Amino acid sequence: MVTLVGALGALGYVAYGAELTFDDSRAAGTASRTSHQAQPPASPSAPRARAEPSPSPTPTPTAEPVALRPKPLLKPGDSGPKVRELQSRLDQIEWYQPDISGDYDGVTRAAVRGFQGKRGLPTTGQVDQRTWDRLLAMTRMPTHNEMHNILVPGPTIIGPDDQGLEVRELQARLKQIAWFYGDVTPHYGDETTEAVEGFQAKREIPVTGEVDQRTWDRLVEMTYAPSDDELHNREPAPSDEGAALDPRCLDGEALCIDKSTNSLRYVVDGEVQMQFDVRFGSELTPTREGEFEVEWKSEDHVSSLYDTPMPFAMFFSGGQAVHYSPDFAANGYNGASHGCVNVRDYEGVAALFDLVEVGDTVVVYWS
Repeated sequence: MVTLVGALGALGYVAYGAELTFDDSRAAGTASRTSHQAQPPASPSAPRARAEPSPSPTPTPTAEPVALRPKPLLKPGDSGPKVRELQSRLDQIEWYQPDISGDYDGVTRAAVRGFQGKRGLPTTGQVDQRTWDRLLAMTRMPTHNEMHNILVPGPTIIGPDDQGLEVRELQARLKQIAWFYGDVTPHYGDETTEAVEGFQAKREIPVTGEVDQRTWDRLVEMTYAPSDDELHNREPAPSDEGAALDPRCLDGEALCIDKSTNSLRYVVDGEVQMQFDVRFGSELTPTREGEFEVEWKSEDHVSSLYDTPMPFAMFFSGGQAVHYSPDFAANGYNGASHGCVNVRDYEGVAALFDLVEVGDTVVVYWS
C-alpha cells in the first residue's frame, strides 16, 4: 500500500513537472516566434538588396550680391549740434540762407542736394561720408556764434572820423543802393554813420555804424566798383553814358547783358537803372547771344536737369535764364554756369526779379 501511494506520488510529481516544462516551452516558443517576427533573419540564398543612390539635390541659384548703401551720417528729420554744423558749413559757401536751426528740414535737404549735384555726388539729400568729406574740404569749422545765429561785430576797418579814398568808395557804394545821399566826400561823419547803421540793420548785421569786414563784404557784393566820376561827384558826359549799350537795349525795358564786361544792366528807355556783375556758360555750354525776351519767371526755381537751385530765374532762351547763383557768390569767376547768366548779388537780383516782366527785351552781346 505504501509502495502504491509512493508510486502514485512520484507519477504526480513527474506529471506536474511535465506540465511546468510544457508550459515553459510553449511560452518560450511564443517568445521565440515573436522575436523572429520582429527581426527575421536574412535568407542566405537571397541576394542582398542594393541601396539606390540618393538623387543629387538641385543646386539653389545664388542670389546676386546686393550693394548696401552705407547708413547716412545725417538725414531729414535729424536735429542737434551736428545739423547746426552742417547748416553753418553750407552757409559759408552760400548754399544755405536761413538762420541756423539745427533741424534737418526741407530747406536743408534742398541745400544738400544742390551741393551734391554741383560736385557730381549722388543727389540723395542725405549726408553720407563722401558728401561730408567734400564739405569739410571746402569749409572751416564754424564758431559757436555762427552755429547759434549770434552776431558779433568784427574789428572796425573804416569808422567815424576816418578820411580818405576808402571813405569816398564807401559813400559811393552806399549811394548806388540809396543809403547815402548828397555829395561823396572823404570824411566819415554823422551822415555816413547813419547810412551804415541803416544798411547793417536791413541786412541783420550788428548795428554799430562802423564798417567791419562782414559789412564791407556785403556792401561790395551788392554794388559795383564806383567810377572816378562817382567818387568825385562828376556827371558823366552824355556821349559816354551808355556808350557800351547795344542799340537794341535803348527802347523800353531791357536786360542788357555784355559779355565783354561781364555785366548786366537793367535799362529803361536808354537809362541804366541797375547794374550787376555776371558770369556766363563755359565753352561746352555757352550762353547764347542775340536778342530775346523774358519768356517766363520762377522765383524759387530748381533745375530739373542739374537739380540745383536757381532763385529768381528769368528765362529768356529755352533753359537759359538770368538767376542768382550761390556758387558765383562764393567762388566768383572761378567757375561757370551751364549756359545761364549768373548773378551773385542776392538782394539785387531779387529786386530786379520784381521789376522785370514777361515780354521784356533781353540782349546778350559783345561790346
